[in-house]
Parts: sequence; structure tokens; C-alpha cells
Amino acid sequence: MTSQAAIDTSAPAEAGSYADHARAWLTQNLTDRLRTDRAHEPAATLDELIAFEAALHEAGLAGITWPKAYAGHGLTLHEHLEANREIGLAPMPNAVNSIGKELAGPILLAVGNESQKARFLPAILKMQHIWCQGFSEPGAGSDLAALRTKAERTADGWRINGQKIWTSGASKSQRCLLLARTGAPQERHKGLVLFAVPMNAPGIDVREIVSIDGQRSFCEVFFNDVIVDEADMLGAPDEGWAAASRVLSIERATNRMYRAWRFQSELDHLITACRSDRRAFAILQTYARELAQIRVKTEMIKGLVETLVETLLAGEQIGPRGSFPKLYWSEAHQSFARIAWEIVSRFPADANGPLLDLRKRVEGIYLSSRAETIYAGTTEIQLDIIAKRILNLKKTA
Repeated sequence: MTSQAAIDTSAPAEAGSYADHARAWLTQNLTDRLRTDRAHEPAATLDELIAFEAALHEAGLAGITWPKAYAGHGLTLHEHLEANREIGLAPMPNAVNSIGKELAGPILLAVGNESQKARFLPAILKMQHIWCQGFSEPGAGSDLAALRTKAERTADGWRINGQKIWTSGASKSQRCLLLARTGAPQERHKGLVLFAVPMNAPGIDVREIVSIDGQRSFCEVFFNDVIVDEADMLGAPDEGWAAASRVLSIERATNRMYRAWRFQSELDHLITACRSDRRAFAILQTYARELAQIRVKTEMIKGLVETLVETLLAGEQIGPRGSFPKLYWSEAHQSFARIAWEIVSRFPADANGPLLDLRKRVEGIYLSSRAETIYAGTTEIQLDIIAKRILNLKKTA
């Protein structure tokens, strides 16, 4: 079993060496058990993944831009981008606590008080608290302004009643970044409030949803007279929509910044593995034009991410431009997953080890990719945002 004590946790001596440091650290510490380009039976355990992710932080590869006062490393998005390029190129597992580090953390830094920052932020980076995001509801997915989960102020705190769905990681989380409503649903953007809800609070019922890839990451969560302490409200009672919009802007623009480079890594793995068998390589060559187009799209997505980072470093707001990388990455990656699956499904029955490893990886990529144009805002929502808020087009009848 991978243990945190067995992993090198030294941070780089100089901020300017972040790419080299990240590459060297991952080469040394990404064990075969954790590599996604290997077919593992059984898969790495949750404890192994948590230990590895905690070690990433200790090594300076997570919480890079967070203030040192809250266990961060106090650097800039430049170092964050350098590290994420290497993280993407490495065949490493997705983060267990991405919601905590990429959504809850930035919101806490923006609207949380000092007590909340001190309580929550170090625990996120040290993997003591895993977070989930309670936004989507059965009748309010991409249209968050239609949510109905109710928050009522009482003498004991806030009483929460309602239901959330597609709540990734809820069954293993200690906190939920919950968006609820203090007024009537007809008020839409008004009266929305954010909470840091403890998942062990009485009245919370978490039910796992088995997805088509056999995973149990998605959950539906029911809140039945759940009392949330006043100290766990994030921001003011009517600031939830502004905070949620900031979450979604962050999520679509800079979260999982490594995605474009992970995309490249998957494509390179496909080509390298197919070269190990002349029959597989002959199959691959019949898709040469499609794969070339995918590589071009990968470079375009890298350019979008790098441009947005430069925009943020210049002190400018991203706003609706955050929809571009989400739209292009999800559409392009879904196309790649379909083509890759077509290729590996034609492999010979006596495929060698590299081809079997590839087929196992591509199967997971293909099945999980089916949701990529839905979560974090559907393709239709992204196009609507671009049309209305960037092109200033009017809605037609």
C-alpha cells in the first residue's frame, strides 16, 4: 500500500523550477499502482489515493496559489500552470478532492471570513476534509436559478430541506458546498445562500448512483430538517448567486487546468501502444486524419488555457470567457474517446500487454466521457452564454 511516509514530499527550492520539480517528483513517486496507463486488478484504494494527494500538496504541487497562512505555497498562476502541464502529461489518477481544492477553496478565499479560512482551507489541502458540491437538483441542473432546496433561519441555525443530485463524491466527503434558497423559487437569482455543510449532520441521506463505467462517484443527497450552524454560512444570505457564479467561472476556466495536457497524454499513449503491434498500427493508420484533427484541437485548448492564465495574471476578469475551454475541451475529448474506442475494439484477440493496458484505459475514458458535455454546464448552456454575454445576440422566437 502506498503510504504518505514513503513518498518524497520536498518542495522545489526555487519557484522558477516548478516544471522540472513537478516532472521529477512525479517520475519518482507515481508508482505502478497509481498509473492510469496500467490495467490494475484491484484498483488503487481510496486510502492510497488520499495519501498520494496529500503528498502532492506537501511537495508543492497543490495549493500552489493559496496563501501560506492557510497551508498554501503563496505562488502565482504561472507556477500553477507549470505544475499542471506536468500533472496532465503524467498518467496519474484524478484528484479525490478536486471539489475542495478547485471550487470550495477559491470560494472560501473570496467570501469566507478569517475563522472559516483557518478552519477549512488547511484541512482541504492536507486531505483531512474532502468536499462535494451541492448545486444541481432534479429540476434544476444547468439552470441553477431554478433550485428549490430551502434554507430557513431558526434559533438553532439554518434548517435545510431539499434534494441534490449528481453530487460527485458525496459518499466520501466531510463537507458539502451547498447552494440553497431563502425565498420563493420565483425569485430566481435572489435569496440564494452558500453553506459549508458537515456531511455527518443529522438528516442527511446520501445515496450512491452507479454510472455506466461501474463507478459510484455520483450521488443524490437528501436534506431533511438538517440544522447548519450560522458559522458555516459562507458570505451573506443574499450573496449566494454571485458566489455561485464565481464558482462556475472558476470551474469552467481554470479548474483541472491539466486537462489539455492529459488529453495529449492519452493520444500519445494510443499511438505508442499501437506501434507495438503491426496489426494495431494498421488499424490506427486508418484514423490518421481524425487523430491529426484531434491533436490540432488539443493545441487550441492549450492556447485557450494559457491565454486565460495570462488574463488573470494581468488582473483582468475572465467572466463568460470561461465557457470557451469547457465547451471545446468536452466536445473534443468526447470525439477522441469515441475514435479511440473504435480503434481498440478492433484489436486482435491475442493483443499484447501494452494493447491490453491501452484498451482498459480507453474503455474508462470512453464511458466517463459521455457525461463531459453535461457536467459543469452543458454544451447548450455554454453556447447560450457565448451567444448572449459575448456576442450580445438577442433570443429569437
